[in-house]
Amino acid sequence: MDKLNDFIRKYSHVLVFILIEVLSIILIAQNSLYQRSRLVRWSSGISGVWHKGVSGIRGYFGLKAENEHLAAENAWLRAQLASSYISYSDSVFQHNDTVYKQRYSYTDAQVIKNSYNQAKNYMMINKGYDQGVRVDMAVISPQGIVGVVVNCTRNFATIMPVLHTDSRNSVKLKRTNSTGSLIWEGGDYRYATVVDIPNTYPLQKNDTIVTSGLANDFPEGIAVGYIEDFASVEGSGFRKIRVRLATDFNKLNHVYVVNNHFKAEQDSLMKITEENDE
Repeated sequence: MDKLNDFIRKYSHVLVFILIEVLSIILIAQNSLYQRSRLVRWSSGISGVWHKGVSGIRGYFGLKAENEHLAAENAWLRAQLASSYISYSDSVFQHNDTVYKQRYSYTDAQVIKNSYNQAKNYMMINKGYDQGVRVDMAVISPQGIVGVVVNCTRNFATIMPVLHTDSRNSVKLKRTNSTGSLIWEGGDYRYATVVDIPNTYPLQKNDTIVTSGLANDFPEGIAVGYIEDFASVEGSGFRKIRVRLATDFNKLNHVYVVNNHFKAEQDSLMKITEENDE
């Protein structure tokens, strides 16, 4: 209370001046239509700027929730694509019945740690076992291929992206369906290399490279990148292709973990087949 009294005594002249100014403005506004209208316009302008600023701040802090909502919605939409189902056609008594079974489902996740300038890069996402993520699941972005899950805890998972010198993924040329392998030899995170494409297939700059769907992880047709340049490997009969990646790993924020519901069955069948061939 003493501090308040000291403050009033110290600044009494200023407070009286402000009070008189406020009373003067009120009296002018009450007795002059012109001044009143100017005052209303001024106060309305100040109010508009204030509310716009508050709205902008609220909108900024709401972006995270909005992005998470959109990512979840996109994951659901991807799961509804025809490429996420397997079609079965059974003919019984000449009655054809086509049944679609879900092959791929998607879990949205946020990238919380990411490297892209090393020889062996890794990234971490905020989803794990408790959210249905498992080792060997494919990971994609809204733009294209990302990598494969290599480790999981209850709530987190690490991914080996295509920007890793041990990464190797089956891809194909969209225009001709010729298949090859996507590798990374280090260096610029914007580019990777496709090998094992035979010389017999014609190539053009900016041709699209997509996933082949042959490895039981990535769905077929996910964007990989676009041909930047290419050259024949002497004495091999194959070309080495420099590819501009579709995914920008420098700006990667949201990803989708792909669950192939038939992967365990497919892998088991291949293992049995290989064992019987020995």
